[in-house]
Amino acid sequence: MTRYLSLMIAFFALNTLLAQEKQEGLFEVGKVKELRLFFEQDNWDYLLDSLKQSGDERRLVGDAAFEGKIYKGVGVRYKGNSSYFAVSKGGSSKLPFNIDFNHTDKDQKLPGGVDKIKLSNVFRDPSFIREVLSYEIARRYMPASRANFVELFVNDVYLGLYNSTESVEDEFLERYFKDDEGILFKCDPIWGYKEQPDCPQGDKASLQYLGPDSACYRGLYEVKSDFGWEKLIDLTKILNQEPEKLDSIFNIDQALWMLAFNMVLVNLDSYTGRFCHNYYLYRDHEGVFHPIVWDMNLSFGGFRYDGSKGSPLTNEEMQTLSPFTHYKEKNEKRPLITQLLSDNLYRKMYVAHIRTILNDYFVDSTYLRRAEEIQKLITPYVKRDSNRLYAYETFEKNLYETAKADKTSIIGLAELMEPRARYLKEHPLVSKDPPVVAEVKHIDYDDIVAVNAQLEGAEACWLFYRYGRLGPWKKLEMFDDSGHDDEMAGDGLWGATIKKDKGKNKPIQYFVVAENQYTAALSPERASFEVYSTEDETSVAKKAFE
Repeated sequence: MTRYLSLMIAFFALNTLLAQEKQEGLFEVGKVKELRLFFEQDNWDYLLDSLKQSGDERRLVGDAAFEGKIYKGVGVRYKGNSSYFAVSKGGSSKLPFNIDFNHTDKDQKLPGGVDKIKLSNVFRDPSFIREVLSYEIARRYMPASRANFVELFVNDVYLGLYNSTESVEDEFLERYFKDDEGILFKCDPIWGYKEQPDCPQGDKASLQYLGPDSACYRGLYEVKSDFGWEKLIDLTKILNQEPEKLDSIFNIDQALWMLAFNMVLVNLDSYTGRFCHNYYLYRDHEGVFHPIVWDMNLSFGGFRYDGSKGSPLTNEEMQTLSPFTHYKEKNEKRPLITQLLSDNLYRKMYVAHIRTILNDYFVDSTYLRRAEEIQKLITPYVKRDSNRLYAYETFEKNLYETAKADKTSIIGLAELMEPRARYLKEHPLVSKDPPVVAEVKHIDYDDIVAVNAQLEGAEACWLFYRYGRLGPWKKLEMFDDSGHDDEMAGDGLWGATIKKDKGKNKPIQYFVVAENQYTAALSPERASFEVYSTEDETSVAKKAFE
């Protein structure tokens, strides 16, 4: 595949992604929508506050109006931890909401099929854009929620401009995993939870193995179904004690993308940081776990604790945060990082993902131009928001430089990412030249599929494949000239064959990983989110879930 053709495929892939997102509904690109809630009770805020303060997750029922349509019987509650308790304590009425549109009518959905949304009050983000921009970047590499902005009114009283984020619920799971019948875990310790005295000491939702008793995991994770603790415990045991078996029950590449994303964007209010939370795990009906990013209001350095020390990181420490934090220290409290990066191939794939994110968004400041577009869109709404948590001047300032959110200093996005991009680009491993994957193609025979890759500078090559759109990724070693013809040896053509899954007639999805001594290259570059498939006559990158 020529470099020109590769660029054209990437161009069309990006435009396809944008076309998919430019849809009607709450998350339509380029528009700020208006959402109104109506309650019969005049003291609705007192009622919602009472439920939240007592830890009661019941909802107050009311109606909603969106785009001229009335939605009856929606269920509403407050959400969040710091974004709720700190803001409520300060006396602000701009509190975060969780809204369920099919609370009483299971067929009621917003345009685009969404039935539940989370409204964030932009806590500790004077720029207003961290959440929306971070999700937009994440969606290019992994399953991630759609996010946008809405103006919220309750009983015709204006509350302000909110981030609106798609909930990781049924429609999200259907879109990415073709089913919502699996087991969903929210990996976020319950507020105020105290570890059980008879359990091994863990560290929040870190995926450490805490023994066979589910009581040791309750309070650290939340299961969104009537069962599942046994499966989560099995996952933690395999991750910590038998990592060589992990690929049979866990989407490792998706985890590598999540870890690379957190590290490039200094998204430390996550698995990577001190509190080790803000992600989901979904176990699909094929028995494979998928990590899913969540809660981005403190991305781009809004949270300064990586868990390696008690004090907050300085601006310079965040700009130069090592991509191997936790791995270098062999931190047993972060097994998803230490176990995956201990594998030479996975570590090289992780580095390749960092390089891809850098090249896509940060080397040429694409992220900054997009951030400026978003801020231009919402500027009149931020001016209008009399309930915003921080002064308007901080909104203008925080895109480029440090601004205050109450007593907390929030680094500017450009102030963080311009030197961070330089640091990562010059990192001894990220800067190494990867192999070149010039062309990938497959030939479909009766019982097998033969896959060939034209490579330059590769010392080894691996073929990852699965049957259908779900299931565990399997790995095959590819060889330089799979036919072992002496006349063809050394021509850079690597190959392997996949046996068809007889009787099931499922297409085969696959991607290629070429490695040299230091790093790796993937084809498609954004695999395993994009893949090749035997459904196509030629090897053209496409979304894995399409």
